[in-house]
Amino acid sequence: MKLLIPAIALYILKLLDLSFMENISWWWINGFGLVVFLWFEFFERMLGLDKRKDEMLHEKMLKERQKRQFKMKK
Repeated sequence: MKLLIPAIALYILKLLDLSFMENISWWWINGFGLVVFLWFEFFERMLGLDKRKDEMLHEKMLKERQKRQFKMKK
């Protein structure tokens, strides 16, 4: 998400053609978009970051459920 927001902002600024963005080539913006795409499609999976987030959420839900169950039994 840290890469996606600047990529979208760059596309919007380039489409609005503001003074500091009119000199920048579309190749730079599309290149950054390609880097963001590759990150989310390949590198994040290879590094296991997508599964790590899911595992942390699952562990949090499990601990909350265990706390609720033990409170009910007492």
